[in-house]
Amino acid sequence: MNDIHAELVWRGLIHQTTDDAFLPEWLRTGRRTVYCGFDPTADSLHVGSLLPLMMLRRFQKAGHRPIALVGGATGMIGDPSGKSEERNLLSVDQLRENVVGLQRQMRQFLDFDSSDSAVLVNNFDWMRGFSYLDFLRDV
Repeated sequence: MNDIHAELVWRGLIHQTTDDAFLPEWLRTGRRTVYCGFDPTADSLHVGSLLPLMMLRRFQKAGHRPIALVGGATGMIGDPSGKSEERNLLSVDQLRENVVGLQRQMRQFLDFDSSDSAVLVNNFDWMRGFSYLDFLRDV
């Protein structure tokens, strides 16, 4: 494994960490898992997705396991974070198309097919069976 911490520091990509003295050694002593989530409000990634994708790629090239999480379930809700109005809700079919488009583009950046590949997940796959009653009971 190469020194991913040194590379990220050199590139100015680390602003703040919980324990900067511990982090470099922790990253050198094992295969770590990192993830980033992507919002399926469009069928294509945008320029704001490039930095997180490149970070996942750098971690994969350093021998770590990246997880690219597409928010198929959370995209159905419409998160207005930081906005003054609600996001337009997309149809289930449109969300499915968007997820497929994002996944296709992510394959150009990350290796999902090798023995130690990246992982591509869609939170809709595990949230679709979660009912409102389950939510009310458990929260």
